[in-house]
Amino acid sequence: MEWIGAGSLLAWVWLLLGQGFFWRTDVRLPDRRDPERWPTVAVVVPARDEAAVLPDSLPSLLGQKYPGRAEVFLVDDGSTDGTGALARQLAAARGGLPLTVSAPGEPEPGWTGKLWAVRHGIALARDRVAPEYLLLTDADIAHDPDSLRELVAAARSAGLDLVSQMARLRAVTFWERLIVPAFVYFFGQLYPFRWVNRPGARTAAAAGGCVLLRREAAERAGIPDAIRHAVIDDVTLARAVKRSGGTIWLGLADRVDSVRPYPRPGELWRMVSRSAYAQLRHQPLLLLGTVLGLALVYLVPPVALAAGLADGDTAVAALGGAAWAVMCGTYLPMLRYYGQPPWAAPLLPFTALLYLLMTVDSAVQHYRGRGAAWKGRTYPAP
Repeated sequence: MEWIGAGSLLAWVWLLLGQGFFWRTDVRLPDRRDPERWPTVAVVVPARDEAAVLPDSLPSLLGQKYPGRAEVFLVDDGSTDGTGALARQLAAARGGLPLTVSAPGEPEPGWTGKLWAVRHGIALARDRVAPEYLLLTDADIAHDPDSLRELVAAARSAGLDLVSQMARLRAVTFWERLIVPAFVYFFGQLYPFRWVNRPGARTAAAAGGCVLLRREAAERAGIPDAIRHAVIDDVTLARAVKRSGGTIWLGLADRVDSVRPYPRPGELWRMVSRSAYAQLRHQPLLLLGTVLGLALVYLVPPVALAAGLADGDTAVAALGGAAWAVMCGTYLPMLRYYGQPPWAAPLLPFTALLYLLMTVDSAVQHYRGRGAAWKGRTYPAP
């Protein structure tokens, strides 16, 4: 047990110092200044059965205080709850930026529904306003009034082709507070923002809820046709842009929030498990490595501490306690970002166990033919 505890502690020392300082939460929009000319922006919103959240999100887009020309294109992706009609009602009642609502029909073979809607929205925007930038944002994302202005100013000032912000997800219920901060923490561990933002680094990622993309860079990368099959569309999009020579940036948001509630654990479970195995490229060996890695890094520390104390083995207890302490220390910044109490940090091993089980369940559902299921659609592995 001692060598396993030592391995876990060494893993945490590496994560603390060698994984791009993923645990820090100070990666925010880069320094920016207002451009001399504000470019035209098309806001593309794919929406499928989003009537429950649209009143909290769409008005925030229509109410953007943007100095240049901007229009909103909401693409109704086969909704059955009146999403499109509600969007028109909200625009008529609230005013603001011009809104176009359209419906492209069912996606062609090989396309995910979201990317099929994005394709239609981009084509429509190109014909209507010839935008220089595209803001791709989800229907459950609310933006502060100056969000678009800040995104464009950052992109222009830093010469970026893609600027993405990880929206602050809702963390109100017990299960949201337990799982949501860890979701962003694990994402940052997998894709350290500082590595993503380094031009020469191979790491690429974006957060699909808020992506400002230069249209020329999108066309150079073949977006969205080149990624039409992607279930994890945001990371795949960022990789395509970076691979084609584009410069990308990813950080945490101050003015962008998700309004989608996840009051029950089953909803959070499905949010994670629907794409977890796709993240592992549907490879059983990667799944096995991930399970073992999660166990070593997150489960061994409390087990080693408890076993060492029970057996009177101070070395094992010290190794487990030290690894757990480093783990908690790296989690504290994310808890502060989400306004959660510090005493929640020691619960991270339990949350990691839930994520481990979600990942295994994702693989099980894949082999049962129900993988990557979302709102009535199931997507096979590409």
